[in-house]
Amino acid sequence: MELLSVNLGRAKAVTYTDNPAGVTGIDKRPVDGPVRVSAPGPKGVGGSGLAGDAVCKLQHHGGDDQAVYAMAREDLDEWERELGRTLAHGAFGENLTTRGLDVSGALIGERWRIGPEVVLEITSGRIPCRTFQGHLDEKGWVKRFTRRGAPGAYLRVIVPGEIRAGDAVEIVHRPGHDVTVALAFRASTTERTLLPRLLAAGAALHPELLAAAREYREVSGA
Repeated sequence: MELLSVNLGRAKAVTYTDNPAGVTGIDKRPVDGPVRVSAPGPKGVGGSGLAGDAVCKLQHHGGDDQAVYAMAREDLDEWERELGRTLAHGAFGENLTTRGLDVSGALIGERWRIGPEVVLEITSGRIPCRTFQGHLDEKGWVKRFTRRGAPGAYLRVIVPGEIRAGDAVEIVHRPGHDVTVALAFRASTTERTLLPRLLAAGAALHPELLAAAREYREVSGA
């Protein structure tokens, strides 16, 4: 299991973003050398967990519980075959492109050590938006991405440090529940009745998703 690339984005003016400021950092490109990773601060204030990476719409992106976004190279390869086009590392706006990890099959609360220092913890899956669709320039992309159900994972920073392409990735903790990133994604998008199952992940779950699961249980009596 390894980190194929570390990808950073700069603020870029585009016509397709739903950000009122008209800029996005979704166009992420691989960088050479080490990149500092640390907790950026709460959502709405903190941006990316990677130094030099732009997050342009803080009310929806970035913050401690979405500090880092990871995508499996294997999933990008599947999309390449389906779309008939090349998808470089970072093409989905991910900070980390991995190999040998089932990212969407990982458990909420699972922890990865990347390189000798950094430890990250999985919190949720990525929800597609109009900016993502515009960046890929694929018709109906939000629905297609949602239907596939392999969203990649958001992670929080547990131990800060530096990472670089080629670092080994080690799973250092796997919780005892069965709540995967893919399950959490389905619960938050197409199968809301699954929301109560997410409560098994406890405080490791992204706070907004945890609150949604609790509210659904109270309203439905599930």
